[in-house]
Amino acid sequence: MMTPWRAAALAGVLTLGLTSFALAQAADPAPAVPEPQAQTPPPPPPPPEAKPADPKPNESKPGDPFGEQVTLTPKTIIFLKGNSTWDKALENLQDAFKSVYTLLDKQGIAKAGPPMTIYTQADDTGFQFQAAVPIAEAPKDLPKGDIEVGQSPAGQALKFTHRGSYDSMDGTYEAITDYLDEKRLEAGDSFIEEYETDPVTTPDDKFVITVYVIIK
Repeated sequence: MMTPWRAAALAGVLTLGLTSFALAQAADPAPAVPEPQAQTPPPPPPPPEAKPADPKPNESKPGDPFGEQVTLTPKTIIFLKGNSTWDKALENLQDAFKSVYTLLDKQGIAKAGPPMTIYTQADDTGFQFQAAVPIAEAPKDLPKGDIEVGQSPAGQALKFTHRGSYDSMDGTYEAITDYLDEKRLEAGDSFIEEYETDPVTTPDDKFVITVYVIIK
């Protein structure tokens, strides 16, 4: 699409060219030239071959759930609360998970499920989250600090799948929003991203993420 500044520049060049041509004609009119006979225009060139469309970066696979109804049961989790802007989302989430992993290793606490991000609040500028890891039971001697033990959200939810980069999740969430609108469903106060591939070590374009949307 032509940008406004470029369109204005081209208009200025065309105007200048037409003015110069008119002045030249007035100063030294050219002799009359007989009108050339009409000629048959050459056939137009064939259209260029269409290129195959690029594959979608987050294209789902057959069998991936999208809108599957599930019932979430509460899990014991160890988590770190945090805040982030959207442009630093993955970086801040990875730092939070690294802190949780470090504590698990020091305390010798085994993971009891895939890591998850619990989004507790979000707007256009950023979000609040809990970077959580399920564990079998709460440790008795958890050191004081920013890392806490609690329960994951429970209740009726819809299950969706995202494959691809973290940045391309905008498309997945747009599809989720369209799905909720179509079904006339209202989301609850939180939603969950559960990482089938580790959020810290997985290459950016290889994420497999299950999104749970709590339904009111």
